[in-house]
Amino acid sequence: MANSANIRPLQPLPDPSASVLAKHSFGKTGMQVSLLGFGAAELGFEKVANKVVDSLLGVAFDSGLNVIDTAECYVDSEEKIGRALRGKRQQCLLFTKCGHAFSEAPAAYLTRVRRRLWQPVGRAIGRTFPDWDPRLLKRSIDRSLRRLRTDWIDLIQLHSCSEEILRRGEVIEVLQAARQSGKARFIGYSGHGLPALYAVQCGQFDSLQTSVNVADQEALDLTLPIAAERGMGVIAKRPLANAVWRSAHRPENSYHHAYWDRLQDLKYEFLTDERVAVDMALRFALTGPVHTAIVGTTKTDHWRKNAQIVAAGALEPVQFEKIRSRWKSVARPDWVGQ
Repeated sequence: MANSANIRPLQPLPDPSASVLAKHSFGKTGMQVSLLGFGAAELGFEKVANKVVDSLLGVAFDSGLNVIDTAECYVDSEEKIGRALRGKRQQCLLFTKCGHAFSEAPAAYLTRVRRRLWQPVGRAIGRTFPDWDPRLLKRSIDRSLRRLRTDWIDLIQLHSCSEEILRRGEVIEVLQAARQSGKARFIGYSGHGLPALYAVQCGQFDSLQTSVNVADQEALDLTLPIAAERGMGVIAKRPLANAVWRSAHRPENSYHHAYWDRLQDLKYEFLTDERVAVDMALRFALTGPVHTAIVGTTKTDHWRKNAQIVAAGALEPVQFEKIRSRWKSVARPDWVGQ
C-alpha cells in the first residue's frame, strides 16, 4: 500500500477521454479511489428528483468515478443514493458522516426545514440524544446502512466534532466498534482547524476530509503535511470554493460569505474568466497531497467538464506557487478553515 507522503504530483493523462478512470491508493487503506468524488449534499438540499440522481451517477460512473460522499444530515441524500445504487453497490466506494442530523445544513435551507420538518423528522429518526452522544452515533450508523441499502460503509467519518469531544475518546470508540463489526471498513474525521489537527495527530483515523481551495488554504500548512507523513487518505471538500466568484454581489446566504469576502481581497486574475476559474480552482485543490476531491453538482454536464479538467493533471509548480504566494501575502489570521 502506498504511503501518501510519497505520492507524486498529478501528471497529465495521456488520453483525455480516460478522465478519472485512473485510480490510486487512498493512503494506507488499500482502497483505490478516483481523483474526483461525488459530493452528494446537494441531492438532499436541492431536492433533486430521483431520475436526475440516476443520470448524475450514471455519467459519473461512466467517467470513472468510484467515490460517493454523503452524510446523514444531508436531508434525504443517503436514501436517494441507496435507491440509485440498487444492483450497483460494487461499482463504488460509499463514504458517509455521522454525529448530528441537520445542524450542518446551510443556513437558508436550515431555516426553512426547521419550521416545517424538524419535529416530524426528529420523531421519525428517534433523535433523543444530544449531538455526539455515543448512543446517537450508533443509531446514526445503523440508519445510514439502512438508507444506503448496504451491509457496509467503506468510510464512516465523524462530522466536525470539537477537539474536546475527540479527546474524550467515546466517539472514536463508536467508530472503531463499527469497523470491528464490519459495518465500516475504515474510519475518518471530517473537519478543519485544531480539531482536525488532533484527529491527524492522535493516530486513530484512517482518513481526513478537510476544505482545500483557493479561498481556504489553512489545511495545506496545518494538517495535510502531517496526514501525508502518516499515510492517511485525504479528501478535499469544497475544492471549488462553492464557486462564489460567480456572484457579482455578496450572496444572501451567509454560508457563502467567508469565501466571497476572501476572494474580494485575493483578487486572483483567473477568476475573471469562468472557464479558467473552474479549471484553475479544481486543479489547485488536487495539486497537494490530496487523493480525491469531492465535487457536488446537480447537472450532468458539470460532471463531464470537471472530469476533463482533472484529465489535464495538476497545476504547473509556478501556477500553484503563485496562488499560494498570493494567499500568504493577503490572508488574515482569522482566515481559518471553513
